[in-house]
Amino acid sequence: MKPKVFCIGFHKTGTTSLAVALKKLGYRVTGSFGTKDVDISEKVHRLAFEKVLEYDAFQDNPWPILYQELDKKFPDSKFILTCRSSESWIHSQVRDFGLTETPMRKWIYGVGCPEGNQDIFIARYERHNREVLAYFKHRPDDLLVFELPQGDGWAELCPFLGHDIPDDSFPHANKASLSRKIKNLFRKP
Repeated sequence: MKPKVFCIGFHKTGTTSLAVALKKLGYRVTGSFGTKDVDISEKVHRLAFEKVLEYDAFQDNPWPILYQELDKKFPDSKFILTCRSSESWIHSQVRDFGLTETPMRKWIYGVGCPEGNQDIFIARYERHNREVLAYFKHRPDDLLVFELPQGDGWAELCPFLGHDIPDDSFPHANKASLSRKIKNLFRKP
């Protein structure tokens, strides 16, 4: 039996690309749940633990928030912290979510939307990454820090999970977002 794989990087850090990669490696992957559930903070553990029985790999919200509980309940699991710069991360948050509020974001950040709350979102994002690194400080075999924007791909992921490296290139699931960023660089103010 494969160990469970939990992507505990916040959304908009390459989690979709990682999900596609994990599927190519044969994992049954699930993503976000409970985003619009006003009672998510009370239900999240029960719902998450039920999903862990059905799938092998997990990404997007609320999985990053639950990493300590998941580690205790599912020993021998692997954890992947997807990261990107705070500046590009918050830009993506605001571009994709703007003023749209969700109960999930309110539970995670204390406020429901990123636009106008950039400092709050960045502080939570950076705190999460620091806490994850501190938690796994003495367990390097259990945590992979994965930075897709820095070129991480199969060469980092496969040895960590004990897989051979596939012949095809590592997936980049949100290339449209990248194309928009490139176009915006050449826009006149």
